[in-house]
Parts: sequence; C-alpha cells; structure tokens
Amino acid sequence: MTTVSPPQTEINSVIALYSNGQMQEALDAVDTLTKDYPNEPLLYNISGVCYKAIGQLDAAVKSFKKALAIKPDYTEVNYNLGLTFQELDQLEDAVKSYEKALAFNPDYAEAHNNLGVTLKELVQLDAAVKSYEKAVALKPDFADAHNNLGNAFKELGQLDDAVKSYKKAISLTPDNAEAYSNLGLTLQKLGQLDDAVKSYKKVISLTPDNAEAYSNLGIVFQELGQLDAAVKSFEKALALKPDFADAHNNLGNALKELNQLDAAIECYEEAIAIKPDFAEVYYNLGNALRALGQPDAAVKRFEHALAIKADYPGALNNLGIVFMELGQKDDAFKCYEKAITIKPDYVEAHLHLGTTKKYIANDPQIAQMQSILSISDLSQSDRKHLCYALAKVNEDLGKQDELFKFLHEGNRLRKQELNYSLDMDQITHSIVKKLFSPSPSIVEKSLSYKTSTIRPVFILGMPRSGTSLVEQIISSHHAVFGAGELGTLNELIFPIVKDPSTHGTNGLSEETFLSIRQRYLDSLSRFNVPENVITDKMPLNFRWIGFILTAFSEAKIVHLKRDARATCWSNYKHHFDSKGNGWAYNIHDLVGFYELYIDLMAFWHQLFPNKIYDICYEDLTTNQEEETRKLLEYCELDWDENCLNFHTNNRVVATASASQVRQKMYQGSSEAWKKHEAYLQPLIKALSSY
Repeated sequence: MTTVSPPQTEINSVIALYSNGQMQEALDAVDTLTKDYPNEPLLYNISGVCYKAIGQLDAAVKSFKKALAIKPDYTEVNYNLGLTFQELDQLEDAVKSYEKALAFNPDYAEAHNNLGVTLKELVQLDAAVKSYEKAVALKPDFADAHNNLGNAFKELGQLDDAVKSYKKAISLTPDNAEAYSNLGLTLQKLGQLDDAVKSYKKVISLTPDNAEAYSNLGIVFQELGQLDAAVKSFEKALALKPDFADAHNNLGNALKELNQLDAAIECYEEAIAIKPDFAEVYYNLGNALRALGQPDAAVKRFEHALAIKADYPGALNNLGIVFMELGQKDDAFKCYEKAITIKPDYVEAHLHLGTTKKYIANDPQIAQMQSILSISDLSQSDRKHLCYALAKVNEDLGKQDELFKFLHEGNRLRKQELNYSLDMDQITHSIVKKLFSPSPSIVEKSLSYKTSTIRPVFILGMPRSGTSLVEQIISSHHAVFGAGELGTLNELIFPIVKDPSTHGTNGLSEETFLSIRQRYLDSLSRFNVPENVITDKMPLNFRWIGFILTAFSEAKIVHLKRDARATCWSNYKHHFDSKGNGWAYNIHDLVGFYELYIDLMAFWHQLFPNKIYDICYEDLTTNQEEETRKLLEYCELDWDENCLNFHTNNRVVATASASQVRQKMYQGSSEAWKKHEAYLQPLIKALSSY
C-alpha cells in the first residue's frame, strides 16, 4: 500500500533535476512518481513548472489545474498558473489566478507585483498602482515592484511619482539597467534632458551592447540640439544592431535636421527595407523629400504612410502643407479637416486650416479651438499655435481687441520658446561688417575659380517684403528654375562668422571664398534641372551679400524694398515654422532687427556700388510690366511673357506666400497695416524715420 506523499528524498531528486535544467528527466521522474502517488499536488506543480520552462504552456496549465483540483488553496500553484496564463496572454485568467493566490495568502508580495503587471497590460492602471503599492509595502526592498510602480505612474502621467519609484529601485539595486532606462525616458518627458543623458549613459556603462540605450541617448542629444552627438549615438546603436529600424529612422531625423537630406533619405529607406509597414518613416521621408523640393514624391510618401495608418493626423497635416505649396487649396483643406476629425486637439492642423479659409461667425472650429485653449495643462507650444489661430479668426471677424490680445500672447510665447535675444543678431552684423571693412582688397581681387554653367540669382531683403512674388515672376521664365528658400549659404557662412579665428585684421582668405563657392554650386547642381539660372530666395541672405559678391562674380542680387510698416506688421502677425526669425515676435526686437537690416544694406551698397539691384515692391505691384522688364534685363534674361502670368506657374512655393503668388498681381497689400493703426502706434513711431 502506497503512502500519501512520496519520500522527501524522491522529491529532492526531482527538484535537483529541475534545478540543473534537466527538464525532460524531471518530467519523466514526476510521471513515474504520480503513478504511485496520484493525489500528490506537489508533483503536478513540479511538472507544471517544468512544462512552463520548456515552453509547453498548455501542458503546464493542465498540470497546475490537476494540482488545484486536489488542493484548491495551494497558493504557489495559483501563482504559477497566473504566470502561465500571463505568458499565454490570457490576461483575465491570469488576474483570477493571482487573486486566488492572494485570497489564500494576502502577504504574497510577488503575487501582488505580478497582478499589477497583468493589470497594467489590461490598461487598468489605477488598479495596477494599488497592487504594486501593496507589494512594496509588504516587501520594501522589492526593486522590481518599485520599477513596475514607476512604469504605471509614467503611463498615468504622474511623472514625478514615477521618478521617485525608479530612483528607489536604483537605490536598492544600483546595477539596475532597466530602472535607469525607464528613469531616462521619464526625465526626457519632464524636459530634464541633461539628467536623462546621465541615466542613459549609466545604462550604457552597465550594458555596453544595449543598442536601445544608444538610440534613446541619441534622441535626447537631438532634443538638446547636439546633433553631431546624436548622430554618433545612433550610429553606435546601428553598429550593435544593424537591423534596428527605429535607429535608422532616428539617424535620418538627425541628419535631416543637419540638412544632410540625401543621407537622411538613405536612412529612411534602410528603415523601410527592414520594416516595410513603418508608417512614421514614410512620414519622415515625405518631410525630407519636401525639403529637397520634390513635392510630388513627398505626396506619395505621405499617402503611403496613410495607407498603412489611415488615422495618422501628422501625415494628413503635412500632406495638406504640400498641397498648399502646390496650390491645391481644396485638397489641403480636406487634409487639415480630416486630421482634426481624427485628433480634435491637433492645434497645428487648426492653425493650418485657418490659412485655407476666411472665418465667419459661428464657425464650429472657433468654439473647438476656444475649448482646447481652456485646458489647464495645455503645453506652451499648443497654446502658442492656438493663439495664432485665434488671432486669424478675430482678424477675419474684424474683432481688433481680440486679434491683438491673441497675437501679442502668441508672439510672447514664441519668443520665449526660441529664447531669442537681439544681442546675437547685433553681434553677427557687427562681425560681418568688420570682416569686410578692414580689407577692401578682398572684394576687389579676382578669385581663381572654375567657371560654372549655373548662374545663381539671390532674391533677398526683409522677410515678408515680396521675395516670394519676385521669385515667382523670375522663375516663370523658361530659362530659370526657382529653388525657393535655401538654407545652404547660412550653413556655409554662419560657422565662419562664429569662428573667432576669422575675426583678425587680415580678413578672410581666398580659400574661404572658394570653398563657399564650390560647396554652394554643388548644392545647386543636385537639383539636376535643365535651366542654368537658379534662384535662391532666402530673404536673410542679405547678411551675406559680401560673401556672395566675392565668391560669385556671375551672381545677380535682387534686393526687395517695401514700406517699413507693411513689412514689419506682416512679420509681427506671422508665425514662422523655422526658428530663424526670432526677432519677429517682439516690437522692440523687430524694430531693432529692421534697423540692422537697413544699416547693413547701406554698408553693402557702399562697398559694392551698382552690384545690387533694388526693386520696390509697391512699384512692382502698380507698374507690373515696366518693373518686370527692368528686372529681367538686370538678370540678363530675355523677355518672356510668362513672367507677367506668374500666377499660372504651378511650381512649388514653400513659404507663407504660397497662396498670394498664385493670384494675379494686386495692389494695396502694403496699406493693410492701416486698419490696425491704433494698435500699432509703438511700431509706427519707431519706424517713422524709414
């Protein structure tokens, strides 16, 4: 006759086999024992654990259930069954099993922790927090539970509490790479980027082959504006894990921000090759192609992103932007509206939608935006965008007080966001003048450069002075390609201006100008267009006229002049997507920058007499044909009737003037500021001498 339980020596022998990883031998031994001891629940628990260890989860469930049929209050088996259900993704059953284990043993800290993990997977976050808190109350040194509690707090948006939990886990287990990683992610969300860098670097020191940590570190470096460091981090991640699609995508984003668009596109395409259904990469690729002046290709990529993820508001918004640049206003309107339908609080889409229409009273979008603005924890960026959008609403409705209330607040937030100081532009202008003042021989010497088949035309002046209109006119000529606003010169010249070694009495070397020339012409050649005259209408290139005329003897410079009040008002009321016009958001800064512009243009005119063609915006709008003929003559272009019909030119226009340049020439825009004269007295008085 058999005993109720097998001898302990037999049990110990089976456990030893399990501990040594000899799972099949352990199962065979259990099978033998159960023939003699069929009512011993411990044996079924052991077999269940063995089956679970070798991945036979259904068999594990059967074994655990046999044990519970014999002994329903077997706490350890209920717990193990919960673990198995969790691994099978049968989360509701896992919760029941953990709850049974806790009913028999309320002080089971591990069961509380795993119940929390399961509840978090079920997105029952408040309940998960309670389970984790019970686990750490029972077992204060339970590092995993503290880490998991942090994860739940992070998901709930209670980021400060999450940080405390992660730090507690780290204090208990100083080599806890997972907790450091989670802490880094949370600090990043809190905007504590320097501390996030420290956390990720700690992860890397603990796990040197951790590709995800390098990728996360790269993202923080990018947010800090340390783009070269970001690139190195992403490259390290990819060296460790070449098929890391996210890292390829992140590297592409950093390279795009560095304006290395071709390299960025290669990264995005590599990410797509690894992960063909990666909607975000198609979105990023669309943005890069748009920046390269390939709007049709950009449209295809945004549409591909939407084919993968139909409810992708960002792709809809940016597709709308490209449609606007292509002059397809109705299509843009539909994209923005759909983006808002999917994400009603998508403030950038609200802002862009306003550019496609004139608001009337009771437009439901107005109430929608006002409702979003009332949200107490609205981000500064969203509040800023809403202020600009509501300024446009009130301008359309003729509500002056409300217009300026929202406009002033939007501009205040934008200046704060950019952390702009006029001092930096004053220093730049001073350095530029000094670079050209002491050595007039520089501007007189003939550089020994190779001639180029490309002849650049630089259209410049204050932003909002009519540069887009003039480029649209010139680019309508059969021999001209309009490249739009190119940041190339700024990228080439600004580092020279910032470098103290260039500020000596000897001025700039011939090699400096030759390098600028070659690299700039190389960038234009990438457009691969048949036209040999290419326009660059970056307005702020007025700062670099000395560099242009020294490096490009064949270049033409067209300088737009417009009524100072009209120009400054147009800048003040506009939100620029780029970060380069920080002076536009404050009346003092705006006037100060305008004065720098006037001063520098006078300097260039004196230094380069008869080399700069001034064209008055108001004269162009009132005497279109006469001014157009003189403009083409200066550019050494023959007459082309298409230049009078510039509004029919379907080229992409990636500026705020995209809509205006597709209309026939109209007069009176320089008088628009007069409607707001009472509100613009500080600006008008400051500009009275111009």
